[in-house]
Amino acid sequence: MEILIPLVVIAAIVVFVISLYNRLVTMRQRVREAWADIDVQLKRRWDLIPNLIETVKGYAAHERQTFESVTQARAAAITAAQSGSPEQRAQAETALGAALVNLRAVAEAYPQLQAVQEFKDLSENLRDTEDKIAFARRFYNGNVRDYNTSIQSVPTNILAGMFGFTAEQYFEMTDPAQREVPKVSFS
Repeated sequence: MEILIPLVVIAAIVVFVISLYNRLVTMRQRVREAWADIDVQLKRRWDLIPNLIETVKGYAAHERQTFESVTQARAAAITAAQSGSPEQRAQAETALGAALVNLRAVAEAYPQLQAVQEFKDLSENLRDTEDKIAFARRFYNGNVRDYNTSIQSVPTNILAGMFGFTAEQYFEMTDPAQREVPKVSFS
């Protein structure tokens, strides 16, 4: 009986440690899955942008600077996706969003463009994609919050440190200027 009690305690500790470890692995996988969801939506937006630009170009050929800024912002966002941290990606995507606001403003200045079905479809797809990106960001950040809280809480933090679980970055804007509404000017 004296041997049985220590074995039961050791077995309970082992089960507890395995349970905590598996929970951390599951949470880390959810963060990675949420990140992949963001990637899918951002790629969808990147794919829509050239078509939208070409459609608007036909009606507003003299707005070259706007088209170039959207194209450059798109290229920067794709580059940040390949080599950037969530913070760098958020900055690049925010710049792209601001450039798209300017493109939409150009499109609004041409009522005949608003009647073109292709433009309507592209605009609706882009709006839908923007909503999905916002949801994917919230979902990702929620998973990061839960994961980071878990690896910083006792007793999980001990196990997390032993097995190399590290905090994940939020996908957020860090520059306060990026949170402001972009100013649109046609001068």
